[in-house]
Formats: sequence, C-alpha cells, structure tokens
Amino acid sequence: MKQLIYFLCFTTIISCGEKKEKIEETTLEKAHRIHDEVVTIDTHNDINVKNFTDSVNYSQKLDSQVNLPKMKEGGLDVTWLIVYTGQDTLTDEGYMKAKENAMSKFEAIHKLCEEIAPNDIELALNSEDVKRIVAAGKKAAMIGVENAYPIGTDMSQFKTYHDLGARYISLAHNGHSQFSDSNTGEADDVWLHNGLSDLGKQAVMEMNKLGIMIDVSHPSKEAMKQMIALSKAPIIASHSSARALCDHSRNLDDEQLLMMKENGGVVQTVAFSSYLNTEKHEARAAYMKSIYQQVADSLNITWYERSQFSSLSDAEKEDFMDNYPKVLKIGKELATKRPDAPNAVDVGDFVDHIDYMVKLIGIDYVGISSDFDGGGGIEGWSDASETFNVTLELVERGYSEEDIAKLWGGNLMRVLDDVQAVAKEMGES
Repeated sequence: MKQLIYFLCFTTIISCGEKKEKIEETTLEKAHRIHDEVVTIDTHNDINVKNFTDSVNYSQKLDSQVNLPKMKEGGLDVTWLIVYTGQDTLTDEGYMKAKENAMSKFEAIHKLCEEIAPNDIELALNSEDVKRIVAAGKKAAMIGVENAYPIGTDMSQFKTYHDLGARYISLAHNGHSQFSDSNTGEADDVWLHNGLSDLGKQAVMEMNKLGIMIDVSHPSKEAMKQMIALSKAPIIASHSSARALCDHSRNLDDEQLLMMKENGGVVQTVAFSSYLNTEKHEARAAYMKSIYQQVADSLNITWYERSQFSSLSDAEKEDFMDNYPKVLKIGKELATKRPDAPNAVDVGDFVDHIDYMVKLIGIDYVGISSDFDGGGGIEGWSDASETFNVTLELVERGYSEEDIAKLWGGNLMRVLDDVQAVAKEMGES
C-alpha cells in the first residue's frame, strides 16, 4: 500500500511539474518553438544575376537581404525568387531585350539550385515539394514572375515559363503592359486598356490551364476585377498591404480585399516601408536622404532617388543595384547612433496590416512577404536573418500556432494547390 501511495504521489508531482513547466513557457520561448515548427514562406525576393556566379553566390553571406546563410540564421524556409523585368516600349524590340533579361534570371535560379548549392536549396514546384524539401533540412526556392512584359505577344511563352518553374506571374508592373493596365495609371488617370487587353484576357485563361497563380499586386484595380471575373481559379497579391492603413496605389482597398476573400485567394502583406505607414516613412526617408548621399559620396558611388530609377540606363540601374545594399547598410548603422533620427517603419507597423486584413477578411486569406532586394525591408525585418521577429510579433499579439502557420505560407500553398487542381480539371475536360 505504501508503495502504491508513493507511486501516486510521484506521478502527481511529475504531472504538476509538467503543467507548471508549460505555464512558465515565456512568449519568447513559445515564439521560437512555433517558428521552428511552421514552414515559413516569403513570396517576393528580387535577385541580381551577379549574385549567382561560381565566385559570388547565395552560399555566401552577401550584402543581399536574402541568401542561404541569412535564411538559415532567420529560419526562413522558402524564398520565392523573382524574375523581374522593367517596363519598356510595347514593341518587338522591347520584348526581345526583356526576354533576354528574364531568361538570365531563370538560368541564375536554376544554377543556384542545381549547381551552386544543390545540397542546401532545391527548386519547388508544388506544396508537396515544399514539404519534402523542408523535411529534408534544405531550403526551398520557388519562382515568381514580376511583369509578363518579356513574354511579348507569344502566348506559348507562358508554358515555357511554367516549364522553367514559374508558379505565379503578374501581368503588369510600373507601367501599362501589352496585357494589363498598371496601378501607376492612378497618378494621371491615363489608361491603355481600361483593365485587361484582349491579350491579357487570353493570358488569364492560359495561366489557369497551366496551373500558374495570377498575381495582382501591380495591375490596376479594374484589371484585377476583370481577372477575378475571368479566372476559374483563386488569385494572389504576392506583395501588397492594406490601403485603409496606407493610401498607396500598390495596396488593396477594402473592396479589393473582400473580392480576394470571395475569390478564395490570398493577400501577402508586404514589409515595404512606404506601403505600411506613410507618415513614419516620409519623416524617416527625408532624414535618411542626406545620410545615404553622404555615404555614397564617401564611397565614390553615384546615388539616385527611387523616383529617378525609371529614367536610368540599364548600366546605371545595374551599377546602382550593386551598390544599393551597401549604402543602405552603412546609412542605417549611422542613423542608429543619432538620437534625433525619426523612428523607422517597423515590424509592429507591418503586423498592423496583417491584423487589419485578418479582421476584415479572415485568417485564411492573408500571408507574408518582404520584397527583399527590391526595396523592401523594415526595422526588425531588414533581411532574412531577422525573419523570427515577425513570428515573435504575431505571438505577442495572440496569434495561435495554427494561425501563424497559415500566415507564414499555409494559405499560399492552399491557393497553389487549388490553382493546380483547376489546371488538372481543365486538362482532363
């Protein structure tokens, strides 16, 4: 009897001890546990092909905001690497030049995954690939295309892009394309197609057939409405935030957000300072302008404002992008030592947008993106090495592990599954 009483007391103590241990898990410990368990997916990271060579590449901790060491440090599992081409004339000559640029980026991504670091990162084409690659302890790369402009008028190129691994494509960027009007038309109320062109409508159906997600982050609101009306599958906004909190044409207003919910798509909130908090961004940008210029001058680098970028030659753009991360890094370090520096837009501002959209359209339709190496990055999530800070902020605001898993990529993978299922059905009919 004494042994039985001792056993019961011992198990009670152990049980209480375990319960006490669970109660005493700190917010930080909980955030680390969740961050380690969920699959973290960032849907928009630009690339520079100069960082995909045998001597300089993502296996090294470069100045780029995304690379393998920084992904490992921050616990970022999946990076959508972007095939981006700027807008040029709507001519065969313009399309051909853009095609060369796009193909060089596809080649760079494949080289990273197949030649440079195949033991560390692998190209994923669907949600099952993502699960398998992450379970194997590797990072996953996926490919998004920002601006279908390089496709020209050859619709067969959509299949070429798909075969190269593209799993989302936007039909326009900063400027009206042959397929779609851009959000930039709001500035002067000048439109080329009043939404989609006939070619753009064909493109929607082509992407549905191929299983490519349609991205509406840059096209105009009218173009987005037409895409939703035409598409047989859900769509995504790969890097956009809430316009109600920051009135920028790159963000989605409440009507658009509700349309995304009804469509079954997902909006990937973006950590881009000027799309999150206008007042804080402008105050900080005005302060940092002279600092960045001073840094550039000290390094003998020609520095441009973002508004000047579209007017630069290709060589000037390339040179600027090579130096951009270096100047920003030094400038930000200098600002931290100055007590008069205005507060930067931070992770709190970013999660404010997540909160807003979750309350408006629900947890199942919101996701996360950074736009790293394309202008994105905020205080607390300035590069991939700081990815954990987003999870910590979400935990501090009361999001559950299930919620965080959805935000960090579960919702996006659900949309990709749906899009690919629609393509299969269309192929079988």
